[in-house]
Amino acid sequence: MKIGIIGTGSIARTVAPTLAAMERADTFAVASRTKEKAEDFCREFGFRQAYGSYEEMLDSGEVELAYIASPHSHHLEHMLMCIERGVPVLCEKAFTINSPQAKKAVKAARDRGVFVAEAIWTRYMPSRSLVDSMLGSGVIGQPRALSANLCYPVSHRERVREPALAGGALLDVGIYGLNFMLMCFGWDIDRIESSVQMLPTGVDGMENITVYYSDGRLAQITGGITCRSDRRGVIWGEEGYITVDNINNPSAVSAWDTDDRLIRRAEVPVQISGYEYEFDECVKAVEEGKTQCASMPLAETVRVMELMDSIRAPWGLVYPGE
Repeated sequence: MKIGIIGTGSIARTVAPTLAAMERADTFAVASRTKEKAEDFCREFGFRQAYGSYEEMLDSGEVELAYIASPHSHHLEHMLMCIERGVPVLCEKAFTINSPQAKKAVKAARDRGVFVAEAIWTRYMPSRSLVDSMLGSGVIGQPRALSANLCYPVSHRERVREPALAGGALLDVGIYGLNFMLMCFGWDIDRIESSVQMLPTGVDGMENITVYYSDGRLAQITGGITCRSDRRGVIWGEEGYITVDNINNPSAVSAWDTDDRLIRRAEVPVQISGYEYEFDECVKAVEEGKTQCASMPLAETVRVMELMDSIRAPWGLVYPGE
């Protein structure tokens, strides 16, 4: 399938080598705000067509799946640009800057019958089924609590520090901890509390989010863009605990008993990078005439955006244009 990338920033440059190594992905085109940047990208990663505008690439009629790799602030605009032309879309997380934008994109896609999916890669990875299997086996008894952290020292990057680009820790890294929690514990949430450390630019630099479930379970999520964390996920049960090495791209899932003895371990299958799973599922879904992915349905994407809206509301974090 012919893939066209919108944007030539860091995430596009990270994903491109994976696409080049995939049998089902044709590294066809890339579009940037300047033709020169697009041509440089093509030469570096082996794409065939360079476009100096997003519209030009989409109007070519050649792109079969558009991957949106622009900043959060531009996701809605670029999704609508694709949808209006009937081009299937895989949009980087966060899907949009807020839930009203997410709902607008989803409505447009449904009205036109165009495929759209959010590229929250952990939702598509085989590690998800490994965690589900270990939890479902009862090896740690009844799960009672969960913790997940993801922090990188990336606040120097314009994309994550500027309100105009919908920067901040929540939309960039906190979203992974929340998705980890939701995949493990679901949506029966009673209430949420949080604390935040804001950057001088006006976006969130670090937050701690405590989620109380109706049945007494508790989840603690930490996300930050000013430091490095161990990126670990832990699910605590009455008879032991499960650890996930790197919730952003898991390498192994392990179960431990109450004496901290390893009792089970599952290694994640060898992969290109981890990005291939979301593209594989999207390509298959588009070929089958579907309009969304089973691993991350659009209704779930909207709910996650609503959740993040509710978390940042008490912080007073409002992006330009909201």
